[in-house]
Amino acid sequence: MSFFARLLGTAPDPVEAVRPLWHRVVAISRQPDHYARCGVADTIDGRFDMIVHILSLTMLRMEASSDPGSDLGLQTARLTELFVEDMDGQLRENGIGDVVVGKHIGRLMGALGGRMAALRKVMARRDAAALAEVLERNIHWNDSPDPPALAVRLLDLSAELAARSDAEVLAGNFGEPQ
Repeated sequence: MSFFARLLGTAPDPVEAVRPLWHRVVAISRQPDHYARCGVADTIDGRFDMIVHILSLTMLRMEASSDPGSDLGLQTARLTELFVEDMDGQLRENGIGDVVVGKHIGRLMGALGGRMAALRKVMARRDAAALAEVLERNIHWNDSPDPPALAVRLLDLSAELAARSDAEVLAGNFGEPQ
């Protein structure tokens, strides 16, 4: 899209193409079983943890695309842009001022990158026990945590993402409510 088209608002925002995918990531992260059955803390921190883990799995799937004509790399950047936009809004809603929002966003992006790196290593092996260990270190839990149960759910989601076409992933057609 040209600079003038963006400036004048005559062309659609390309980020809008991945908004359904972002909404699907958020919807999956909010599934009640993550909190009630798996023991993720139903707090701001626990909900953030789930968004970051679901987003990480989605982005790892997008990285793994075997379609040479796919623009999933660009779409991953746009998905990250929506994550930042959403987190910026959440921080401001929680009273974080303009002066420090950037630092907080930097920390949140660091958390996303760290989780992606940890998941990248363990998801390649599809090892539920190793994934449970990663989750145990990276999730805010309630009083009855069940990292192995969450590991199984995330492995199932990863398998489903792998089985979907690039178009289905971009459209957010995965992870039906359980």
